[in-house]
Amino acid sequence: MFGGVATASAQTKETVKIAFIGPMSGGNSAAGIGGRNSAELAVRLRNADPASKYNYQLVPMDDECKPNVGIQVATRVSTDRSIVAGVTHYCSAVAIATVDVYHRFRLPVVVWGAILPAITYGNEHKEIHRVNGSMLDEVRASTSFLTGLGYKKWVIVHDTTDYGNGFLRFFKERIAETNAEIVSSFGVSADQQDFSAELLKIKGIQPQIVVFAGLTPLGVRIRSQMERLGVDIQYAGVSGIMSASYVEALGATAEGTVSVHNGAPAESLPGGRMFVEQYGKAGFTDPAEPYGPYAFVAASLIMDAVEEVGPDREKVRDVLNATKDHESVAGPITFDDHRHHAVASTKYVAQDGHWVRWEDSLYASGQRHLKGQ
Repeated sequence: MFGGVATASAQTKETVKIAFIGPMSGGNSAAGIGGRNSAELAVRLRNADPASKYNYQLVPMDDECKPNVGIQVATRVSTDRSIVAGVTHYCSAVAIATVDVYHRFRLPVVVWGAILPAITYGNEHKEIHRVNGSMLDEVRASTSFLTGLGYKKWVIVHDTTDYGNGFLRFFKERIAETNAEIVSSFGVSADQQDFSAELLKIKGIQPQIVVFAGLTPLGVRIRSQMERLGVDIQYAGVSGIMSASYVEALGATAEGTVSVHNGAPAESLPGGRMFVEQYGKAGFTDPAEPYGPYAFVAASLIMDAVEEVGPDREKVRDVLNATKDHESVAGPITFDDHRHHAVASTKYVAQDGHWVRWEDSLYASGQRHLKGQ
């Protein structure tokens, strides 16, 4: 029974454990909790299906969005032979730090949120898969979107992890192909609290737009201090700020922030209405967040593989590697030779306390205007 006590038939089935790893504490916990809930929803729905051969159990683990913690958690999960596969990681710095662990212990995993290309493209580890696109997809869409709005003079503020440095590199490459320019860039640490020096320099440079490449907690601190110091410049972010906690923390200051995110809003995905409806029925108190549907897809792919070949790590890995046009709530999933699934990106703007798809916004219709427009 969905959300209730297992039926007698379910109790007689072999239990298969699947790990979920993400940031469930700290500043990025909203994304992690949304991902965990979404993976749990996939498990509950599968267990409610009488045709399922197995009873599934999600084993959630908190990586705190910290690489050292992620390695410890990945090792704990990988050495537990009762766990057949994992739905792993929102934070790119953690995901890239753990790939060798999963490979060493032959644990197949499906990344549900981390977008650094090297997670899949930087190795030949057949255990590592990703369903949520990469920052290459995002940078192409973001650069085209922002230059198309007329922003030609950029400053990039990025965190100094592999995630932020990767965005800086790809933005530089992409901007070089346009008539825009990056007039300056500033690297800041993820735990930095005061940005007065950087922001006053930016105020003096007077770019048309500040593009932030990092995660929500850092993005919130920078945007709030821009407001306090009178740095009245359009603010844009990468998908790392695309969280309900960003607009909640900033309130009215978030208004007009633009971003690009891998994938479309859940309700617009092929199976999105079903996902949104079932997520609501499940009674979760926290939102699924933008990457939630991909955690659902990752868990579903793993369970589909187990249903086909049984709870055997190597066999599940091989089935995942051969994924082609596999139907999911996010549309057909196909892994390329590096076990990566490309995803089209969607443009968003913060409007009235919510992230709104750009085409549906008052900004796109001309009823409101971004800074410098």
